[in-house]
Amino acid sequence: MTGSLPVGARVRVRVPATSANIGPGFDALGLALGLYDEVEATVVPSGLTVEVAGEGATSVPRDGNHLVVRSFRATLEVLGADLPGLVLRSVNRIPHGRGLGSSAAAIVAGIVAARALAPEGDKLLDEAATLRLASELEGHPDNVAACLLGGLVVAWTDQAGARGVRLEPAPVETVVFVPGEALSTKVARGLLPPTVPHADAAANAGRAALLVAALTGAAAGAAGDDVDVDVLLAATEDRLHQPYRAPAMAASAALVAELRASGIPAVVSGAGPTVLAFTRVGESGGLPKRAPQGFAAMVLPVDRAGAQVLAVDR
Repeated sequence: MTGSLPVGARVRVRVPATSANIGPGFDALGLALGLYDEVEATVVPSGLTVEVAGEGATSVPRDGNHLVVRSFRATLEVLGADLPGLVLRSVNRIPHGRGLGSSAAAIVAGIVAARALAPEGDKLLDEAATLRLASELEGHPDNVAACLLGGLVVAWTDQAGARGVRLEPAPVETVVFVPGEALSTKVARGLLPPTVPHADAAANAGRAALLVAALTGAAAGAAGDDVDVDVLLAATEDRLHQPYRAPAMAASAALVAELRASGIPAVVSGAGPTVLAFTRVGESGGLPKRAPQGFAAMVLPVDRAGAQVLAVDR
């Protein structure tokens, strides 16, 4: 038991958007992106107040069902700390239900905020334990690992729980094409078959390995210094999830096909329906102008810092 959080304690955290899968890296690869939600949590004598601005302001719960609140409380339970009351203010910029890791960001924000406020929270819940807890709350590790660690992450789960390895990405940036309509991750997962052909699994394994090499610059011959776009185009080919999910996001699937036919490495971001395209840094050019009707395009850098505590007052 670490005791009760002191009334008046306050913390402000920032968490990045993420793109999981990145084509063939289904449930294993995640990339942090430079689009951020910010959360401020203040301990008060009693009660719960939730204020939301930006994405989800008219739809997310304002009670204990709010995902940041749930992960905040779950973290305090692990740490053995009591919460008198809470005022939570969040400014959301990550689109909800679009495959950019909004739920992972909320979970990581709640965990990091609670860990920062609890006495000796960083010691009692280290990085590895934080990732395990975040993955338990999210249900899979790829998005939360990238959100927590930043950069490119390879994530997996073994008997000890979720684990992740952070890799330093080559100088790439992304253009995301965000459609107006959301798609539930549960619905998207429900479209996947229970088995896939062995040839498709083998092809994806090879492409996923190539993708790690391409995104870290190793495929360009000088790790971290450059990226070979042609190799990255081949490396982002997928047979395991995107073809099966295409009927639920026909416009996104068509955009991926169009961009790839033009030699641009493009994938469905996470479970979709956002489309993510890669370019070298500074070479996105007129790519956002290719956004079809109903899509909004943003040029996003790769986030290399992950979740950050911006300010804390205990």
